[in-house]
Amino acid sequence: MEPSLRLRRAEELLQEAVYQSRAAQAAGVALRQPAAGSVGSCGLGAGAAVVLELSPRGAELYGELFGPDANRARIRDTLREWVELQDALDRDRNHFLKAFRRAHGFDRNAYSSAERAEFERGLEALNTEVTRARRTAAARLLG
Repeated sequence: MEPSLRLRRAEELLQEAVYQSRAAQAAGVALRQPAAGSVGSCGLGAGAAVVLELSPRGAELYGELFGPDANRARIRDTLREWVELQDALDRDRNHFLKAFRRAHGFDRNAYSSAERAEFERGLEALNTEVTRARRTAAARLLG
């Protein structure tokens, strides 16, 4: 498999681990509804849920990327680290959105051109960091 395709597949495997974990996290958050008027919640619950059972697509990607003699402990550790980092990055994004909306309102159509530019720069910086972190984790996953 060509190196760039292999890296993309590794990134996809990382995202599959996030999807599996998020499903468990969402169920946990739904069962623990915060008290009315509570503050500080970004909607993700108290911490990252880490589920390392692979979805069918995750298992397929794993099979494409790794042979039977793969270092499963290292791969599992890398997946766990990525799920936890992705959770932290998503919290950063949620906190940015919450703070920006608190300062400028929820209706983006009402933002001035300067506010819209500030909003877009903030999101772009966050998205760039997520992409960089995911590529770094994918390279580490591949060893």
